[in-house]
Amino acid sequence: MSTRRWPVVTLALILVNFAIFVCTYRKMEKQDSELWNVRKHILILAARHPSLILTPETGYFVHKFQTQFPDDWIELPSENSSARDEWDSRMQQVDDDPAALQTEMDTLAVECSRLASASITERYAFTPSRSKLVTYLTSNFLHADWWHIAGNMWFLWLAGFVLEDAWGRPLYLLVYLAAGAMSCQFDAWINPGSIVHSIGASGAIAGLMGAFLIRFPKIKIQMMWWFDFGFIRFCRFWMRAYWLLPLWAFMEINYGMGPRDGIGHWAHVGGFLFGGISAVALRYSGLERKVDKAIEEKVAWTPDPEISQASELMEQRKFGEATAILKKYLRASPESFLAWNLLRAIHWQRSDIPAYREATVKLCALHLQAGDCKAALEDYEEFLQLGGDKIPPNIWLDLCRALEQRQDYVRAVCEYEKLALAYPDDLQSLMAQVCAARIYLKRLNCPHDALKLYEAACHSCIPHLHLQLEIESGIQEARNGLLRNNASLSASAGSPSG
Repeated sequence: MSTRRWPVVTLALILVNFAIFVCTYRKMEKQDSELWNVRKHILILAARHPSLILTPETGYFVHKFQTQFPDDWIELPSENSSARDEWDSRMQQVDDDPAALQTEMDTLAVECSRLASASITERYAFTPSRSKLVTYLTSNFLHADWWHIAGNMWFLWLAGFVLEDAWGRPLYLLVYLAAGAMSCQFDAWINPGSIVHSIGASGAIAGLMGAFLIRFPKIKIQMMWWFDFGFIRFCRFWMRAYWLLPLWAFMEINYGMGPRDGIGHWAHVGGFLFGGISAVALRYSGLERKVDKAIEEKVAWTPDPEISQASELMEQRKFGEATAILKKYLRASPESFLAWNLLRAIHWQRSDIPAYREATVKLCALHLQAGDCKAALEDYEEFLQLGGDKIPPNIWLDLCRALEQRQDYVRAVCEYEKLALAYPDDLQSLMAQVCAARIYLKRLNCPHDALKLYEAACHSCIPHLHLQLEIESGIQEARNGLLRNNASLSASAGSPSG
């Protein structure tokens, strides 16, 4: 698929997500580990000693954990279990001291509160049990590891860049952020009171996938699946969006109904539904058509009024009026390819060959300035076919240099020498002689021809102080080349025949 404009918003979202990830993931990993270690100790103490007094915050956490993860609560170490770490060993030594245990619980509660207040995850991840307004946005820009962000950003690119082109940048960004927020809310509806954090852009990206299904249902998507039979086998196949994306959504629903696996499947489902509904709403509200029209007006190319007017006059065979408009336009915009092409066509219609050749030369110069050597050579060939003899020396010299850059050395030498003969009194003539001599010497191994041109340049009446050093060096190198060639011929002549 292709787009009319650069997907600036999609690229910016990808860069922002990666930048935030690089700046936060190490710190988040460390903070989450420290905080969970403290909370684990609180849970163990609370499970072993239900009579301990808990702060409101720790009591809320213990209650939520006990109700949401009953199997894990049962598996917490009992009073008679073996110590799992140094802290556990120390606590088992004071099992009969309620005061020491309460002091430890209070200390853990203070430490937990301190770590939670500094934690990026606690402050900016979305948690259904205590959601904050800012986390509906910030949670979409946090990721757990490299695989997490790489997968999300890949799917953001696949679905995002075409939707940005279809909807326009502001509307696309609004739907993306709204889908991320709605995915969080949907997760909270399905899992009310959950203490599990939710991070990642997958909910917002699921929204783009839902919108993609509505907007481009028949698009074929190439898939790759791999199988591990002791060795990896890859299988590639194509699926239309109306099969693939609903299948993915049903799989998310199925996973969401199963045991928790650390992935926000219901957030994905919520984002997907919101994206699909948004796409339907944009289509039937007419907003999508208005945005598309506005984008077309920005990106579509339209000629200037003078060009359009001259073209209409040309179709009406009012060549004089069209020519006057174009000449006036070219005085203000002398590098307009379209104007020169149109003017040249008018000259052809009027059988004005000299004027046609003049316009062709101008187009040749413009193509050279644009670096389009092929088009410039085509213009030059057409100029010659119509009886042209010589083009301005500065344009001719640029054309010769373009031929040299294309490594068409024989043609370049020919044109350099024609230029030197056509304008014997111009500086371009002298420069053409030096360039041709250099090609003869360096590229074609013709030191004799190079020497003649260098010597002619040396004796030229055209001031050439800035070229004198190159000319003298060229003469010496050409003479050395002649000597080497003569020595090689002599050696060949004197060798015995086989």
